[in-house]
Amino acid sequence: MSLPPLAVDVDGTLTRPGHDATAPLGLDPRVFDPLRAWPAPVVVATGKAFPYPVALCHFAGIEERVVAENGGVVYAADEVEFRGDPEAARAVLAEFEDRGGDPGWEPVDTVNRWRETEVAVAADGDGDGDADLLRSVAADHDMTVVDTGYAYHVVSPDVDKGRGLERAATLLGRDVDEFVAVGDSANDVALFEVVGDSYAVGNAADVARSAAAHTVKEEGADGFLAAVSAVEQRHERG
Repeated sequence: MSLPPLAVDVDGTLTRPGHDATAPLGLDPRVFDPLRAWPAPVVVATGKAFPYPVALCHFAGIEERVVAENGGVVYAADEVEFRGDPEAARAVLAEFEDRGGDPGWEPVDTVNRWRETEVAVAADGDGDGDADLLRSVAADHDMTVVDTGYAYHVVSPDVDKGRGLERAATLLGRDVDEFVAVGDSANDVALFEVVGDSYAVGNAADVARSAAAHTVKEEGADGFLAAVSAVEQRHERG
């Protein structure tokens, strides 16, 4: 049987094993070869700003197929679509700061500089202490806050990775339930709910582990490699 299309998260899934919200763990170079060799479409599904997963695809040598900003941006089959309410997200950030909140990205905010549809606040230091304030301000603007374990993302309530992948699958002429997803965070739950099969890596949040069809004990990139190996073995057995 042919292998299924793949939807894969980045932070905590393609990065070096471990978890540190205060510093980037960095992509594990071992993931590049299996991504490049995968015979079906690969969609990178992440909370990162749009340019980041596009660059990842470019350097990995795979076709640019992306669900970015927690579903706010979908890029597949040479089409780019934007979803959500970026003005409301920016208004939430402005009011959050006016009320004493600290986004946590000083001195240069490269995390939000290139975001098209949402904003993010650091999940470390003062950012953690301000989480309740951020949620309160977001609710006043009819927005929601997604905690990925690495940042708090202010998103439109009708935007998530699952809906983003559904649209990407349509653009690719595939059914979303053909996909296998691999991830680790709460924002991957929506992804797991729409695909046909799913794997949570060993460092996954409890909600992600509960939502996934399978879990692997290995963490980070080790977990991704274990997951894709398991998919290959399952399909070899038919």
